[in-house]
Amino acid sequence: MNRMKGKTVIITGAASGMGAAGAGLLAREGANVLVTDIRADGAAQVAAGIREQGLSAEHCGLDVTDAAQWQAAVDKALAAWGRVDVLVNNAGLPGTPDTWEQATLESLNKLIELNLNGQFLGIKTVIPAMERTGGGSIVNMSSIAGMIAFPGLHPGYGASKGANRLLSKCAAIDLAGRGIRVNSVHPGVIRTPQSEYLFDDPDVIKVIHSKIPLARAGRPEEVATVVLFLASDESSYMTGAELVVDGGFTAL
Repeated sequence: MNRMKGKTVIITGAASGMGAAGAGLLAREGANVLVTDIRADGAAQVAAGIREQGLSAEHCGLDVTDAAQWQAAVDKALAAWGRVDVLVNNAGLPGTPDTWEQATLESLNKLIELNLNGQFLGIKTVIPAMERTGGGSIVNMSSIAGMIAFPGLHPGYGASKGANRLLSKCAAIDLAGRGIRVNSVHPGVIRTPQSEYLFDDPDVIKVIHSKIPLARAGRPEEVATVVLFLASDESSYMTGAELVVDGGFTAL
């Protein structure tokens, strides 16, 4: 408890899955959490659940591709708690099983707009608020698909997640002198509401058992603990790092 005491966190895509798990864990560790999602009602439910535990949370709707909505989210956090210490850029579109023939420029642009542009806007918007209180920590959610190729997934998914990886490193170098750390998290196969449909496919289960040394999918809570570490002062000498949470998938 209290690893995040006194810190204010903005987390995106937090109505369910890894975002909701992260919001809850950060709050339990003492953070004030602004729960955001394009689904404002879902964000409201998560924030309400946190408050029911006697913890500190607010919510707002946030389309991460909209610069004005980003500014409104930062302003809400500042109005509620007077500071922004941590940004968790969790929102993103999942990969879909598309061949090159099925993939379109429109679908590619949607992946880039949400997965890359959304993180870019978030970083830009929180810099002034973080600088005012001496710095902060930015955690960008990427994927192991941003590190290795996944045949059969929309090619734009890996491209956008690889871009998250390099965006994080560029920001880490540029913002280090301002006291702002930037790191990325690279989950593997995680069982979330977005991915639940995959687990009805016996071929997917076979792949999980044959390709993942730990022989199972990960849980959102297992990613949340890594986010907590990067958000907290325990990782104070880490910036530009990439932490993999994949059950050993990329070690093979």
